[in-house]
Amino acid sequence: MSQPFAGVVVADFSHVMAGPYASHLLRLMGAAVIKIEPKGGDAFRNYGGDRRYDGMAPAFLAANAGKKSIALDLKDPEDAAVARAIVERADVLLENFRPGVIARLGLGYETVRGFNPDIVYCSVSGYGQDGPYRDWPAIDNIVQATSGMMMLSGDDGDPPVRVGFPIVDTLTGQSAALAIVAALFRRERGGGGSLIDVAMLDASLAFMTSALTPFLVTGKAMPRMGNTGYSGLPTAALFTVRDGRQISLGVVQPGQFIALAKYFGREDWLVDARFATPDARRANFAAMSAELDAEFADRDGHALEAELSGQGIPCGLVRSVDEATAMARPGALLPLTIPGLPDGKAVAIPNAGFRMVPDGPHLDAAAPRLDQDREEIMQWLKAPAA
Repeated sequence: MSQPFAGVVVADFSHVMAGPYASHLLRLMGAAVIKIEPKGGDAFRNYGGDRRYDGMAPAFLAANAGKKSIALDLKDPEDAAVARAIVERADVLLENFRPGVIARLGLGYETVRGFNPDIVYCSVSGYGQDGPYRDWPAIDNIVQATSGMMMLSGDDGDPPVRVGFPIVDTLTGQSAALAIVAALFRRERGGGGSLIDVAMLDASLAFMTSALTPFLVTGKAMPRMGNTGYSGLPTAALFTVRDGRQISLGVVQPGQFIALAKYFGREDWLVDARFATPDARRANFAAMSAELDAEFADRDGHALEAELSGQGIPCGLVRSVDEATAMARPGALLPLTIPGLPDGKAVAIPNAGFRMVPDGPHLDAAAPRLDQDREEIMQWLKAPAA
């Protein structure tokens, strides 16, 4: 059998991360993605401070493996005709220009559906295709600020804290991919094409539902809780072990607390009025935290992590990214061969984040060099349509 989206063609006019990550997820599930780049290439090709990777920057590799690249100047009539021919044969058009730009380039939704009525047309932008903020430029850290995300991390009184990777880009790409999948499914059932409008702000608010919904229901904003979990319990927080490393504890269920008390030999917690119930532990947060601090400070982190986890008590050592990759199970990372990288480095990229049998997400093709697939794409356009 073939992968779920084998035969689906995506005309991808998007750049940087949010849009390309959406088409990357589709490519991992078998879609053919034609990356239509400006003559100078996607700016993400040269992202970061290490000039040795120019043209194939690590950030670019992360979201463009297995795609085909053609460089076109959409203001040039001949190149615009090539772009239109690609869109005529595509199942999906994906773009993340500022609202209105792609229409001025001759490929707005109304124009495209005139010659490809079954197109799934997906636009990604900062604040959507309409509304008072539609023309505001936005990138990941901007929307982390405007969405309220920066005011959810850290403790009360701390300055705003940016999530340490471009989470808005990737969550927006995931939202766009889901929307495209839904539209393709609708089309498969006879519903025709669709117009999809994905706003980074909307996608962020959707992903922040556990923080946003309490405000929508109660009218009170969720307080900043630093490294304490969503439950607000002192048993769902960060603690320092004997070697100075930190471990995150996630004890939020009554049975877990009983198991934790027994593990530490502290059954007295179970009868102490300050700690015996979740509400009591919240009310006596500092006292419970102090008790836990003393227990964790006298133990080795790796052994503690293994022993607690083995007893069904949620916990995990705080790891750096390089340490975390060592925990990845088979298939979570995809090894790729990319000629020409500095030092001949072996490369891997993350997979889609799930397994599926049969024909789950995978690929073994590198991200393309700029315009490397021009001849193949032009030959495809000359061949009779399937």
